[in-house]
Amino acid sequence: MESKSAGENYLSSVKNALRILNSFTMEESEKKISDISTSLGLNKSTVSRTMATLASEGFVYKDPETKKYRLGFSILTLSGIINSNMDIYKESQPVLNKLVEHIGETAHISILDHLEVIYLQKVECNHPVRFLTHVRKRNPAYCTSSGKVILAHSGDDLVKAIIDNGLKKYTRNTITDPDKLRAHLKEIREMGYAYSVEEFSEGVITIAAPIYDYTGRVIAALSVVGPKQRIQQHKIPAIAKKVMSASLEISQNMGYIK
Repeated sequence: MESKSAGENYLSSVKNALRILNSFTMEESEKKISDISTSLGLNKSTVSRTMATLASEGFVYKDPETKKYRLGFSILTLSGIINSNMDIYKESQPVLNKLVEHIGETAHISILDHLEVIYLQKVECNHPVRFLTHVRKRNPAYCTSSGKVILAHSGDDLVKAIIDNGLKKYTRNTITDPDKLRAHLKEIREMGYAYSVEEFSEGVITIAAPIYDYTGRVIAALSVVGPKQRIQQHKIPAIAKKVMSASLEISQNMGYIK
C-alpha cells in the first residue's frame, strides 16, 4: 500500500509538471531550465527531472544547440482530440468567418476558466491595424466584454469570488466598485450583450454576446474587438445586433431552442 508521503510526493510531481507546461506562452515559447526554475520558484534539479520525463513522453522537446525547451507534439495531439470533440469549435467556425466578413473586425470565442476568460478560437480581420490576441490568452473576466457577458449569466457565488479576488484598475474606465459591477451585470442581462469601452486596454472596444448549450446554460461568449477609431461608441448597438445574431446561430447549432 502506498504511503501517504509517497502519494503526496507523486501529486506534487504531477502538479509541478502541469505548472511547467502551463508556463509556456506565445510570448515565451522556448525556455531554459533556469528560466522555469526562476519563474515558478522550483529547484533546478526538480525542473530538470520533470523536463526529462516530459521529453520522454513527447510533451516537450529540447533543442540540442540552445538547450531550450519548447512544447512537443504530444500537446498538439491532445489539442486536436479536444478540438474534434468540442461541438463549439465545429459549430462556430463558419459563423465566425461570416461575422468577421460582415463587421470587418477580429472575432473570438471565449470561455470562463476560474476567474478569467480564455480565448478558444479566433478569426482575424484583414485590417493592417489589429490587436495581438491569441488562442489560450487569458484576461480578467470583470473588465472584458466576453467575461462580463458570461458573469452576467452566472451565479452570485462566482461574481462574489471575482469581487473577493480584487477588482484591479487597468484603465480609467475599469469598474472597481462591487455594487457598480453588480448593477452593470444586471444591465447586461437585460440588454442581451456586453461591451467594454477601454475598460481593460486603452483604445480598445469589445462587444460580446452569450453562447448557450442545449440546456439553456451560457457556456461561452462570442466577441468582436477593434480600435475605438473603427468601433465608435455610437456604432455599438448596431454591431451588437450582429454579434447577438451570430451567437444565437451558434447556440442553435448546438441544440439551443430559444
